[in-house]
Amino acid sequence: MKKIVVTLLTIALAATGCSQQQARKPVSQSSGTFMRESIKRNKKLVANEEQQIDSIIKNNPTKKYIASDKGYWYYYDQEVTNDTIRPKRGDVAYFDYEVKDIKGNLIYSEAELRPQVYHVDKQNIMMGLRDGIKLMNEGETVTFLFPSHMGFGYHGDNDKIGINQPLICTVTLNDIKPESAVKEN
Repeated sequence: MKKIVVTLLTIALAATGCSQQQARKPVSQSSGTFMRESIKRNKKLVANEEQQIDSIIKNNPTKKYIASDKGYWYYYDQEVTNDTIRPKRGDVAYFDYEVKDIKGNLIYSEAELRPQVYHVDKQNIMMGLRDGIKLMNEGETVTFLFPSHMGFGYHGDNDKIGINQPLICTVTLNDIKPESAVKEN
């Protein structure tokens, strides 16, 4: 008799337990407000940075600035027109560069950053440099104006470059070699 009562109680509890279960609601409900606010902040940030860069361009009428498809601007300090070979995936680019803030204050000198050896499209370097180096011929020096999203973005470099900081980078491409010709040490 005791077994029957325990069995019946177990069945009754299981039946009532299952019939009263409801789907749990998420702990936090998002209405999309956060995303809308984030988009609004980012648009304002980009517009402010573009205004700063536009001001630099307007204040330097002797420089011929070129707008890239990727959202940054550049000009040639030293252009090489007789060579058409540019770094591509599978090449190793040897370059020097310096980094300044948008007001022209030096952040990293060329000597601090030297030497730079970049396996094109196979190494993680600043997004703007990844693209900009592929626009250069050997021997050229180019000055790039990078908005923060083409630099170190909302994170900075955990050292001298702050969050959302637009940058001016002057790059000299010293040499380009096929990866197969470069011996790893």
